[in-house]
Amino acid sequence: MRVTNGGAKRTLAALAAALTFGVVAPAVANAAPSSGWNDWGCRPAAAHPEPVVLVHGLGANDSVNWFFHAPKIAAQGYCVFSLTYGTGILGPGVGGLASMRDSAAQLGRFVDKVRSTTGAAKVDIVGHSEGSTMPAYYLKFGGGAAKVAHFVGFGANYRGTTLGGLDKLAKALLTTVPGLDAVIRTACGSCKEYLAPSAFLDDLARGGFHVPGPTYTNIVSKYDEVVTPYTSGIMNEPGATDVVLQDFCGSDASGHLGQAIDPNVTGLILHALDSSYSPKCTPFTLPL
Repeated sequence: MRVTNGGAKRTLAALAAALTFGVVAPAVANAAPSSGWNDWGCRPAAAHPEPVVLVHGLGANDSVNWFFHAPKIAAQGYCVFSLTYGTGILGPGVGGLASMRDSAAQLGRFVDKVRSTTGAAKVDIVGHSEGSTMPAYYLKFGGGAAKVAHFVGFGANYRGTTLGGLDKLAKALLTTVPGLDAVIRTACGSCKEYLAPSAFLDDLARGGFHVPGPTYTNIVSKYDEVVTPYTSGIMNEPGATDVVLQDFCGSDASGHLGQAIDPNVTGLILHALDSSYSPKCTPFTLPL
């Protein structure tokens, strides 16, 4: 197949859009302190001693990805903090582009800041999409297991994605278009890490995805159109709880992006953070 420069650019633009795992809404202002969300004066109550750190997906930022879930988590009495990590050539409002190894180190520094500021010994981490993959690496290789009590990933992804078959096209372009591999490494290091097989995914899987210490909860949707197959987010390991969204709420048609504004996902997050919270199934039909 002959690929012209213009054709390659258009194909790469489509691929970049497909690899944007976390974009869920138009950009909004940075999350302002509200009910504990990014309020650095918040101090954890005895009922919820671990602050919650929210980790966005690829191509998103902390305010876009968390405008729905963050206030609801904070309203339950948690101190809630979010960061934008892994920014690059697209500017400060587009995160998750750096190598996930580098972003894991950035997350570690943020966790230490939250712990130091709030006085908490540990935090909880809740992440969407890359916000599940990258923190899993932090827990396993970055010392996070000793600093995190509960880890919750939704739209979870630990084995990479085929992007519905687009991975084959991406790999073909990377090997046939001169200089493209170097460009992608610079523009979106995490994108290549998601294309299995990759050294990053191999390291994450070796010896099991989870490590002793934190509780792990993984939430996936059968209708996920970005993480394909959706079972890439199922650990199936002792010490990890895997939840298929439709097994909890059969009427929920959320795909990948829809999980960021899904009340059923909110309920499952709150239950994972505190087992005394009882989530309820709410009909939800946004198939994205």
